[in-house]
Amino acid sequence: MKQMDSRQITRRTNSGHLHYAWVVLTVGTLVVFGAIGLARFGYSLVLPSMQTALDMDNSAAGGLATANLIGYLVLSLISGALAARYGSRLVISLGMTFVGVGMIFTGASNTFLSAIIWRLITGIGSGASNVPTMGLMSAWFGPNLRGLATGVAVSGSSLALIVTGPLVPRILSVIPENGWRVTWYFFGGLSILLASLGAVLLKNEPEKIRLHRLGNQITNDKPQVASGDGLQWSLVYRSPAVWHLGIVYAAFGFSYIIYITFFVRYLVCELYYTRLAAGNLFMLMGWFSLGCGLIWSGLSDRIGRKTALILVYAIQIVSFSLFGVWPKTTGLTVSAILFGLTAWSIPAIMAATCGDVVGHRLAPAALGFITLFFGIGQAIGPIAAGTIADLSGSFVGAYLLAATVAFLGGIGAFLLRPLEAQI
Repeated sequence: MKQMDSRQITRRTNSGHLHYAWVVLTVGTLVVFGAIGLARFGYSLVLPSMQTALDMDNSAAGGLATANLIGYLVLSLISGALAARYGSRLVISLGMTFVGVGMIFTGASNTFLSAIIWRLITGIGSGASNVPTMGLMSAWFGPNLRGLATGVAVSGSSLALIVTGPLVPRILSVIPENGWRVTWYFFGGLSILLASLGAVLLKNEPEKIRLHRLGNQITNDKPQVASGDGLQWSLVYRSPAVWHLGIVYAAFGFSYIIYITFFVRYLVCELYYTRLAAGNLFMLMGWFSLGCGLIWSGLSDRIGRKTALILVYAIQIVSFSLFGVWPKTTGLTVSAILFGLTAWSIPAIMAATCGDVVGHRLAPAALGFITLFFGIGQAIGPIAAGTIADLSGSFVGAYLLAATVAFLGGIGAFLLRPLEAQI
């Protein structure tokens, strides 16, 4: 059989067959699975065993999470710009390699100091992978499909909750003493495989393989005014709309990371759930979150990004409050379901909004910039929650704090100006 040349492939892809954008979206979803689902949320499941092995109090446990999120914060500021300059494929693949190596050596840690270093490196890799992946959706999908694409991509985190919820407790039961180490080794090796997959299959722009973005070709993307390398970077960093989005995003970072970081710790060590029962509730949250990014970002395409953000914050306020004030099976289950229904919606909406505000080529830089605010919120949240728990002897106050900050995020969303055509 003769091998088809690139023109034949392009014609076939544009004539009703599978558009390569779907390949990029699939790989991007798997990248999110590793960079966020395993590297960040997997910590919640191994935390009780890891905390015991390394003799950490709640503040130290929060400090490990904060180190990971500081690494994410550092790279979030520049990874979008690096992706715009050097290509998302390179940045994502290198980032996922850092994620894998960081998790493997986290599992090998024997001291708090070594663990905090490798959690920091894991966070650096996560920031280098996740932000360009979200920005890549704006390059491959037109405005009418952009929300849908980012919604599917963030569901990678849901897949991780579904897989790890039942898996990690079983590993810990089979290998009680070192199961948390084996878990990190497994997560790390899988992430390195995903780095290789991204290097092979991801493409930076559809034009590079003679395609157009999937979706409406009549776009509302803003013009990209030439400035040195062809992009007017100052549009991003001087935009009041982008700064306002960043502040709203910070509230989400602070509140949700408290909820999910100490989810299993709270259930197992304070409410005396078994690890398996806590893992099953973690998995339930994952199942309900599976389509949340897709649903909410797609809904935001119809009702507007601002309205969608307000609704999401309202639901999360209820979820965080229930987890703290109704520590019974019904209250905890309703809380997990409500959070699952909205879990990754705000990152998906924000990724789509950046494309709306600054255009698809500057979207990675804008997303990277507002993710700086998100990262600050994330970095403060766990250590604040751990300190509250150590001082009060309970995580109830931490969850009520998360609800309060989510309320402030909702107020910030309500105060947003119309998000279209601001640059």
